Amino acid sequence: MDIENEIKAELKKVLATLGCETEEKEIVLSPSGNREHGDYASNIALRKAHALSMKPIDLANKVASLFSLSGVGKVEAAMPGFLNFFLKQDELGSIVKKIVTEGEHYGDLDIGKGKKADIEYVSANPTGTLHLGHARGAALGDCISRQYKKAGYSVTREYYINDAGEQMDHLAQSVFARYAESFGRTDVKVPDDGYHGEEIIEVAKALKEKVGDSYLDSEEKHHDEIKDFAGQMLLAAIKKDLHDFRVDQDVYTSEKAIRSRGDVEKVLEKLKPCCYEKDGALWLNTTKDGDDKDRVIVKKDGSYTYLLPDIAYHNDKFARGFDVLIDLFGADHHGYVARLKSSQKDLGHDPEALHVALVQMVRLFKDGEEFKMSKRTGNAISMKELSEEVGVDSCRYFFASRSMTQHLDFNINLAKKMGNDNPVYYCQYTHARLCGILRNGENMAPVSYDSDLLTSDSEKELMILLKSYPEVLASAVKEIEPYKITNYAHDLSASINSFYTKCRVLDPAEEKQSKERLGLVEACRIVLASALSLIGVDAPERMLSEDKPEAV
Repeated sequence: MDIENEIKAELKKVLATLGCETEEKEIVLSPSGNREHGDYASNIALRKAHALSMKPIDLANKVASLFSLSGVGKVEAAMPGFLNFFLKQDELGSIVKKIVTEGEHYGDLDIGKGKKADIEYVSANPTGTLHLGHARGAALGDCISRQYKKAGYSVTREYYINDAGEQMDHLAQSVFARYAESFGRTDVKVPDDGYHGEEIIEVAKALKEKVGDSYLDSEEKHHDEIKDFAGQMLLAAIKKDLHDFRVDQDVYTSEKAIRSRGDVEKVLEKLKPCCYEKDGALWLNTTKDGDDKDRVIVKKDGSYTYLLPDIAYHNDKFARGFDVLIDLFGADHHGYVARLKSSQKDLGHDPEALHVALVQMVRLFKDGEEFKMSKRTGNAISMKELSEEVGVDSCRYFFASRSMTQHLDFNINLAKKMGNDNPVYYCQYTHARLCGILRNGENMAPVSYDSDLLTSDSEKELMILLKSYPEVLASAVKEIEPYKITNYAHDLSASINSFYTKCRVLDPAEEKQSKERLGLVEACRIVLASALSLIGVDAPERMLSEDKPEAV
C-alpha cells in the first residue's frame, strides 16, 4: 500500500477509536503547498469536528496524539484544524528506487482488475472528413482508453458506424450528382441536404474510375452500390486520419449490421411492456427515469426513430460482457443521456454502468482572431488540417488540457511556438533536458537510488509529486477526466525545472550526492514520459529551442 493510502487508513482507524466512523473517500490528503507544513495535509478534523461535538483544532490535536505510522515521522495540528504529516526521509526517498525498479509500470493500478471497459468515441458518420469536434473527442477518447488500461481495465476502443438511415442516402445522391457532373450532365444537382465537401468530388472521381459510365442511367438503380462504395471509401479516409492522429479503434460496429441481423426488432419486443401508443406512434416511457419527456421509438408510418437502433447497439455492448460502457458525445446530445440510460435499465442492464461524457466545442484563434474557415476547402477546418498546421503533439495536448465539459479556445500561434509559453513544448523540453542530464552523467555510474542527501525543499517537493502519480491517475479514471494527467505533467515539469535551477545535479566534488540526484532525475524522466504517453504525446530525448539552436 502506498504511503498516502496508509495515512488515510490510519486516520480512519484513529477516528473510529474516537467514535466517528469515516469512509475512506471522505479523507482528503493533499501535498502541502509549503514545506514548513510537512509533506501532506488533511482537513478531516475540520470536517468531522461537529459530529464529535469538538472544536476542529482540539480534534486535530487528539488525532495527532493517537496517530502512529512507521513511515510518518511527525504529525502536527495547525489552526483552524488541519493535520500536517512529515514523512521520514527513508519513506520519502524510497519512491526513487520504486519508480526505477518498476519502470514504465510505475503507477499501474488494479482499479479495473477483472473488468472489461468499452470506450466508444468519434463515431462520425462516414459522410465526410473529421472536423474539430471529432478531433477533440478522438483525443479525449484515446486518452481515456490509455488511462483506463493503465488502471487495470481490459479496454476495447470502439467506433460506431452510422451507415444506415437518411444521411447515407443523401451521401449516395451527392456522390451521384458529382459523378454525373464529371460527364458533363447539368440536370443532376447535389441536394440541399446533401454533402458539398471536396471529398465528395474525390469519391465521385474514384467511382468513375471503377465503373466508367455504367451508372449514368439511374441513381436510384445503383443507389445501394454507390452508398456502399462512398461509405467504405470515406470510412477508410477517416481511419487513416485517426491513425495519423495516434488513434486506433479495436472494433468498428456497423449500424447496418445491427439492423440486418434483427437486433432492433428483438430489442423492440423486450421494450414493449415499457411503451404505449399515442397519435399512432409507439412511445417509450423514459420520464420515469428522469427524462424531460417520453420518447417516440416507432413513428406512425412504422419507421424507427434514430433512438431505437442506438438502444439496440448499447444492448449489444452489454451482451458482449462489458462491465463499463463509456460514450463520448457532442455537447448537443445532453438530452440524450437520460433516455439512453432509461432504455438500458428497461432491458435489465445497470444504468450506472453506462457513462456518457459530453465534449464541448472548440474555437480556433490565430493572430488574435477567431477563424472557422479552411483556406483549402472553404469549409470548417478539419482535424487533418489542424494536425498538419501545429503538429499531433500540440493538438493532443491542447485537446486534453481542460475538462471535456469546458469549451476550449485553441490558440494556434501558441501551439506552434517553440518556447516555454507553449505547455506541450515545456513538458517535452523538460523531458529532453532530463535525458541530457542522464547522458552527461553516464560517467558517474553506478547511479545511486538512495535518498540520504535528497533533503532540499525542491528535492522533497519532487519526490512528493512523484508519489502522487498513482493517486492522480486514479482520480482521472474514476472521474473520467483526462485533463488531470495533462495538468500533472505540467506541474511535474515545473517542479523538475525548479529543482534543476536550485540544485546542481552533476558536481564532481559531491559524487555521492550527484549519484543520488541522477537517480531522482531518472525517476522523474520515467514518470514524465509515462504521463505524456497517457495523453498520447511523445516524450523526445532531444529538442531544439528558439533561444538555444543546439538540441538539449
